[in-house]
Amino acid sequence: MTQPTHLTYSGIPTFARAPLVDPQGDWQADVAVLGIPFDIALGFRPGARFAPRALREASLRSVPPFTGLDGVTRLAGVTFADASDVILPSLEPELAHQRTTAAARAVRRRCRMPVFLGGDHSVSYPLLRAFDDVPDLHVVQLDAHLDFTDVRNDTRWSNSSPFRRACEAMPNLKHITTVGLRGLRFDPEAVAAARARGHALIPMEDVTHDLAGVLAQLPQGKNVYFSVDVDGFDPAVIPGTSSPEPDGLTYAQGMAVLAAAARQNTVVGLDVVELAPNLDPSDRSTLLMARLIMETLCEVFSAAQEENQA
Repeated sequence: MTQPTHLTYSGIPTFARAPLVDPQGDWQADVAVLGIPFDIALGFRPGARFAPRALREASLRSVPPFTGLDGVTRLAGVTFADASDVILPSLEPELAHQRTTAAARAVRRRCRMPVFLGGDHSVSYPLLRAFDDVPDLHVVQLDAHLDFTDVRNDTRWSNSSPFRRACEAMPNLKHITTVGLRGLRFDPEAVAAARARGHALIPMEDVTHDLAGVLAQLPQGKNVYFSVDVDGFDPAVIPGTSSPEPDGLTYAQGMAVLAAAARQNTVVGLDVVELAPNLDPSDRSTLLMARLIMETLCEVFSAAQEENQA
């Protein structure tokens, strides 16, 4: 007798119906998911704290393995675990950072590919701290905003500053490539500081007019961490975010960047941040970001399989 399967909208929603595990427990998996429901560092509309739970529910629509029109089955045999959420204090950012880094380190030790569900973009700083032992670390960031500001509104720990803080704290973080930059307001000091470090600042207009040229600027042969800010995408595609900017990435453009980077580098981690499910009553923002996570994992593990067969 075959085991009955849950309908998409029934059952307890762990990510991709993975077993729920204790981050500090005795387990191993190829992919492990950790939620960081934190959004007190936002500068505009709150709601990103609700994203980890919403993404878990949305992931139930796309549980691997997947067989495409080409007949190829992806993520077959890839094991998943859901490490729940970091237990965060309500109004203690420093303690929240400590707990986030500790949980991310624990997950890293037990899986091949950690996936982090934010949360506002400030969580990328404590998450990256868990990768301070990775040599020659590069970040590929999809984002409308640079997030390299030194101080905003008298704080150094906002969602405008995660990569500034990470570069200061991590000598192994060598380079950041930010794709999709646009908007009316940029901090001149932050732009100058990022360029002084040699970071690649790729505006949205370059993606629109020369995607192949943008892909050629991505790192090659490096250890890469993906940071996907939902506002990197056009709000007509994904409206559920705190600070939407018009004329952003299409889903296809965003996936083209992630797929190319996955196939020519070793991907060590992925975070998805700034999703605010409460700001999109249609739920399409959450569904599309859950799909993007799965599709990115398909690219990561396909690239690893091809490398092992070479």
